Amino acid sequence: MHRGNLYNKNASFSMRNWIMEIKITDIPLALGDEEKKLPAAAADILGISMEAISHVKILRKSLDARRNRPPCFVYAVVVDLPDSIDIPNIQDSRVTVGSETPVVKETGKPLRRIEKRPVIVGSGPAGLFASLVLARAGVPVLLIERGKPVPERLRDVQDFWIRGHFHPESHVHFGEGGAGTFSDGKLTSRGKNPRTAWVRKIFVEMGAPADILIEAKPHIGTDQLRKVVVQMRKNLQSLGCEVRFGAKMTDLIVHDGVISGLVINGREEIETGHILLAIGQSADDSYRVLHKNGIRLVPKPFAAGLRIEHPQALINEIQYGPWAGHPELPPAEYVLTARIPSIDRSVYTFCMCPGGQVIGCSAMEKGVITNGMSNSRRDGPFANSAVVVNIRIEDFAGESHDPLSGLRFRRCWEEAAYALGGGNYYAPVQRLTDFLCGRFSTGKLNTSFLPGVTSAYLDRVLPGFAVEALKQGLFIFNNKMPGFISGEAVLIGVETRTSSPVRILRGEDGQSASVRGIFPCGEGAGYAGGIVSSALDGIRAAEMLLRSLP
Repeated sequence: MHRGNLYNKNASFSMRNWIMEIKITDIPLALGDEEKKLPAAAADILGISMEAISHVKILRKSLDARRNRPPCFVYAVVVDLPDSIDIPNIQDSRVTVGSETPVVKETGKPLRRIEKRPVIVGSGPAGLFASLVLARAGVPVLLIERGKPVPERLRDVQDFWIRGHFHPESHVHFGEGGAGTFSDGKLTSRGKNPRTAWVRKIFVEMGAPADILIEAKPHIGTDQLRKVVVQMRKNLQSLGCEVRFGAKMTDLIVHDGVISGLVINGREEIETGHILLAIGQSADDSYRVLHKNGIRLVPKPFAAGLRIEHPQALINEIQYGPWAGHPELPPAEYVLTARIPSIDRSVYTFCMCPGGQVIGCSAMEKGVITNGMSNSRRDGPFANSAVVVNIRIEDFAGESHDPLSGLRFRRCWEEAAYALGGGNYYAPVQRLTDFLCGRFSTGKLNTSFLPGVTSAYLDRVLPGFAVEALKQGLFIFNNKMPGFISGEAVLIGVETRTSSPVRILRGEDGQSASVRGIFPCGEGAGYAGGIVSSALDGIRAAEMLLRSLP
């Protein structure tokens, strides 16, 4: 069903311009109800005849699956009505006169003549969307990416998962699309930035399913996201952008506090007066390049912990109860938080992947990192999520506030996980119940992790305070979701890349606080986390860059 035109009656109104739009939220439909019932439900809320409605468009669809009550889908819609109609229930809190309007005005502009074109470093969401904004404003850029394009990158990643062969410049973090290319492809964002709708629209233009425009928790899935990223690159090239892979930023050229160029692969100098940094959070060597060249960096809090994996059927039973297995219900999700007052820590789930798998995403040699990934159908047998603890600056930087100390801190635990897993990129793993009791796990442990797992004591891959917080937090989770603590659940170490432990300071104009002409953005700059927030930050940086142009 094309939900953009759910209901469009041939209206009999002689003056079609005199139409008003009414937004209605919180319209529930029970499982089994068809969306064609929405016009009648909208009319009932407004207190009018359904015949008065000429058009219904779905704005948002979400699932209400609160425990101990029948699940239902909840909609927000816009209906078109004749301007002259009387609406008895216009004061209903669910009703708003007027609907959402487009935020980004799409206007093509001629190419602008710039002596030295801007360079964008990194082809993750921030870099791609920044490139798109600049190109559509008539400023084609040079987009450099240290990794490989998606097809070649996919072969390298699969070689790692299947054979344990690590490719230092082509893995889950480095390459076309950034780390999000191998993820669940979530398009949710905690903020209320109105440009979020435009970001989703661009994804649809590049081949993503149209449902992401209305889903409350939209996701693309790694299988679809790979295609979208490739199409986005082709679109940028058609707009005059140059995209270069295998192009690693190895140095900057700074004169009197102003950027004048950068060095690629240790030998090629590129002159430019504008660099947009979208490096991602896993390029430790890039942070060192910035630090060496006087770019102001500061340490930033982050979170670290483990991945937890359950059978998806178990999570469905916990969340849906007797309605588990209903064909209209998607694989169940969860979001859990816990406060541990005794040690003043927070524990929470992060990046939950229903029907997904846990993957090895090592960023450097001799280190193990876990993450979650799922395909668009989310039809795998397992559910997984990060379970993490807040890490404060004083936990790793001490009094020095060394801006790179967080990188060394997380690297220490990634190396510990590598050694505990056997030194072959296998991850250390332990049954949840064994972790809580301090027992070694014996027998076969069912997990989706690639390239493989080794039984181990997971209290050795995190600092003591994090282990204690996790144990207490997991019991609180079980109180909120009875059955969460299960002999079928496993914990996999270690999860350290929830967000960057470094922030690249920038001013109100979006430029580096210490070197003019550099525009840091995205996860690597410490101002975003996830696909959408990174894309939004890239858009913001591109707009700031445009304002700085003569």
